[in-house]
Amino acid sequence: MMQRTLRQQKILEIISNKEIDTQEELCEELNKINFNVTQATISRDVKDLKLYKVAGMQKKYRYASLENYVDTVTDRMTNLFKGCVLSVNYAKNLIIVKTMRGNGATVGVFVDSLQISEIIGCVAGDDTLLIVVDTDEHALKVLDILKEYLG
Repeated sequence: MMQRTLRQQKILEIISNKEIDTQEELCEELNKINFNVTQATISRDVKDLKLYKVAGMQKKYRYASLENYVDTVTDRMTNLFKGCVLSVNYAKNLIIVKTMRGNGATVGVFVDSLQISEIIGCVAGDDTLLIVVDTDEHALKVLDILKEYLG
């Protein structure tokens, strides 16, 4: 248990200092610092830590952490949302959020964390998030909320 906690802290440290885009690469980094891990272990850690892939600067994608995700909206999550959303449009009770490539799921986590009661559910793709709202009228309310977060 202690080893897992220490390893997961080290993973968060590594991804905050370096662009890591695969579990294999994360394995290599941990093995360099004497954590004997397999890809299966890293896969569980990625899930436990709720890591997501976002667009990288040097690499196509990199792992990112929505720090301490506990169904609350942090400044970091809001900045991530602002940084990767390209457009927000609606038709009837459906809202479509277009994102930078690789950020559909990340934006989905953000929208879910808002806990807007009128949202029935979200479906994320690579660069798109589909939000289903309970009524056409409520779609406008949800759209306004999302646009507020975009600034």
